[in-house]
Amino acid sequence: MSADSGAGENRDSELGPQEGRLTTGEVARRLGVAPTTVRTWDRRYGLGPEAHTGGRHRRWTARDVARLERMCAWTATGLPPAEAARLARAGEPLMADPPGQTAEGAPSAPGRSRAGSGLLLGDERQECRGIARAALRLDGAALDALLLTAIAEHGLVPAWTEVIMPTLQAVGRKWETSGDRYVEVEHFLSWHVSGALRRSTPNTVAGRAGATTVLACVPGENHTLPLEVLFAALTERDVPVRMFGGALPAESLVAAVRRTGPAAVGLWAQSRTIASRPLAQFVAGMEWGVRGARRRPFVLTLGPGWAGQAVPGLARPAGLAEAVAALEAVVAH
Repeated sequence: MSADSGAGENRDSELGPQEGRLTTGEVARRLGVAPTTVRTWDRRYGLGPEAHTGGRHRRWTARDVARLERMCAWTATGLPPAEAARLARAGEPLMADPPGQTAEGAPSAPGRSRAGSGLLLGDERQECRGIARAALRLDGAALDALLLTAIAEHGLVPAWTEVIMPTLQAVGRKWETSGDRYVEVEHFLSWHVSGALRRSTPNTVAGRAGATTVLACVPGENHTLPLEVLFAALTERDVPVRMFGGALPAESLVAAVRRTGPAAVGLWAQSRTIASRPLAQFVAGMEWGVRGARRRPFVLTLGPGWAGQAVPGLARPAGLAEAVAALEAVVAH
């Protein structure tokens, strides 16, 4: 994603003078912001299309979009919108921090190098911007401090939903559009998020008969971070949890369920290609206990991989808060 006007000019010539122009909605989706944000920047800061076409609907050229990209990049550093707009209109190249400031707000040292971020964080919390800057600098100490502060100030679930996850998504979008240039940033950020979750979570709760929850990724799934935050949130609420992490083989999952006799089982799948309905149904049908008082687990299908793969009779929470509430309710019975 370019931060200079020259890139916009090149795209103009590629797209052509009329047919390549975008609607406001298309521009908003490209930038990762709301359409109302684009309109506000147009009305308030003069960042609208340079040329007008006929009719009521505005059309944006690649040069117009490049200017908005600079606006997004500058606001992502924490710069006030009015100043960010001035720099965007002037075509100023992006720096990681506002002129004369470090990420923590202190005056920067003379000659300090600044690398552009370009992450599109829209109107998310200020904490997102600070975390993104620390991740881009590969500054582990600052990243740990920011993550732990967000969790302490907002609580684990709001910190994940409103601060950490939007930042992870922004880094992921940057990676997807940059030819794998930011893979190290995503891995670095994920590692430190995992560490912050562990450091902010109390000791594992001792198991209680009929009240334990088993959490595992389905076979072939290695994205464990969402399960880690669910583990932390349940542990914080004194719910016994047994975490089995990534890519648990089916036979091992069955063995774990037989050995623990859990009240609930959460199965995470990031991709539809590995979300196994037969496995979920098999686990939901498992029984244990004495004859006449046999029990089955409450099974939750977690993650985007289960979209369009709904398993009849099994819960599919919409997000972290819903999953926590559902599991707390099961354990309480």
